[in-house]
Amino acid sequence: MTTELIGGLARVGRTAGSGDVGKRPSALARLFRRPSTVISAGFLLLLVILAIAASWIAPHDPTAQDIAKSFAPYSGDHPLGTDDLGRDVASRLIYAVRLALLAPLISVGVALVLGVPSGLWAGLRRGVVDTVISRLADTLLSLPGLAFALAVVAVLGPGLTNAMVALGVVFAPSLFRVVRGAAMSVAEEPFVDSARAIGCSTRRTLWVHILPNVAAPLLVQTTILMGVALLAEAGLSFLGLGVQAPAASWGSMLRTAYDNQFQAPLSVLPPGIAVVLTVLAFNTLGDAIRDTMTSRGRR
Repeated sequence: MTTELIGGLARVGRTAGSGDVGKRPSALARLFRRPSTVISAGFLLLLVILAIAASWIAPHDPTAQDIAKSFAPYSGDHPLGTDDLGRDVASRLIYAVRLALLAPLISVGVALVLGVPSGLWAGLRRGVVDTVISRLADTLLSLPGLAFALAVVAVLGPGLTNAMVALGVVFAPSLFRVVRGAAMSVAEEPFVDSARAIGCSTRRTLWVHILPNVAAPLLVQTTILMGVALLAEAGLSFLGLGVQAPAASWGSMLRTAYDNQFQAPLSVLPPGIAVVLTVLAFNTLGDAIRDTMTSRGRR
């Protein structure tokens, strides 16, 4: 994100955090006035419902094997057919929603824990602390995220948690940069000087006065990273380094479809479409939030 965008979103956050409560519903109304936003939010809500109610919605046990029904075509009993082991594709697709949502939550959660406090501290205090943390962030930003995750998995072993924590460490510098830039802009405001003058501690200044005012750019970046994390999880599971069998994930389903592309050429469509639509929903929602916040900041 550019410096101008960060500054504009930070100004929007300051307006919202300074008691201008009356305009918040209008901003929310403008956000959901866009059909793309409604569709994206509705799709993500549908995924959450599927993840919660997977055991009731899925027609079969996602790990139950029936070799006699390998590569069964679409039917009433198997709406999306079966895979090479005779497992119901629709059931596995539904159960995989849980991991499709859990993986981004883990990686982005780690990034938030590492990037937000350090970005707030560096933006407010600056000096040596800012220099050291910024150089460390620059170093981590130079590392390819997927390659770093592969290195961590090679040391700690394959698994969803190890891979997503490694990605979270790589995502943290981008959140640090966004929060630091917005915090530096907010720290120049008179209400921050007033908070210091009345004796507010650094912790209270950061969490009560600055954090709410940098929430807008932070929310945009977080939404975009959710989509990136999902793609990374699918890639790692495709390579066999993410979710391990017999658990279902869209990445591992893509791998199965790839290995059996001549026996079942259409088996790549269900997990592939699911990944594309989910990432598109995250990115569309993030773009909508960005556009709404920046247009409000220009009013």
